This record gives sequence, C-alpha cells and structure tokens, in this order.
Amino acid sequence: MTLAAVSDAGPLIHLAEIDSLELLSTFDTLLVPEAVYNEVEAGGVPDRLVDLSYELVEADESRVGTEELDAGERAAIAVAEERGVVLLTDDLAAREATSGAGVEVRGSIGVIALGYSRGLLDRGEAASLMWELQRETSLFVTEAVVERGIRMLDEQ
Repeated sequence: MTLAAVSDAGPLIHLAEIDSLELLSTFDTLLVPEAVYNEVEAGGVPDRLVDLSYELVEADESRVGTEELDAGERAAIAVAEERGVVLLTDDLAAREATSGAGVEVRGSIGVIALGYSRGLLDRGEAASLMWELQRETSLFVTEAVVERGIRMLDEQ
C-alpha cells in the first residue's frame, strides 16, 4: 500500500528541531505546497530537507475558507482534500478545519509513531523523540499528549 502525505510547515520545522526529518521518508510520497516551502524558507530551510524526497506542488489555498489558518496550512489542506492524502500538521485549527472532510491527519507525534510501526525506530527511540518534541522544540504539546502518543506505540 502506498502512503502519501502533504505537510504544512509545522512537522517540517518540529521534526527538524529534533534532527528527525528523515522520518518523513516513511511516506512513499511527500508533497510540500509552495506556500509551505516559502514559509519554511523564511525561517531558514532545515539542512536535512534537501536530503528528503518530496514534490513541490501548487495549491489553491483560497478553497479553504478559514481566516484562522495561514496560507501554508490552507494550501496543505487543499492538497490533502484534492488528492486524498494524509495531512501532516501540528496545528489544532488546521485539524479542526478538516474534521468531517474525511482527511486523515497526523502530527509530528503521529509521524514518529508511524516510523516506529514501519520499523525505523524501536519503542525507546520513538518515546524519546516524542518527549524531545515536548521539551526541546517550538511545538506546544502537553505531557498528556506525549503520554497518549507513547500508548499508541504499545497498541501497534
């Protein structure tokens, strides 16, 4: 089964902050909307992004009509809905904007869990990365969310 995803800036930034961008290679196809790339580029493109295999895509973010989201989030949602791929986002408003649209959503913790399920990480490494996300990155994530992510590992 082919697994494809589109990412907004959040997972690209947060996984880079814990030196784990390679986990995005868990997806057979990774799409990055131009608006997302521009957003990431404005803050400095993470070094390891050049090592990833991804496709830069155009998106009509005007289709997603919510002012709470930036252009990158809207573009990623538009691509996810259009192509029926997994949406990678750490943004709660973006998750809420897709509810009811039949779009599968994963955040950075979900990407780590997927890396574990596909054998790229052992349980200890995956749990450690989840805690690093909480303690060492710009991502706001509660201890309860990390603990829920670790329980996901045990359920796989």
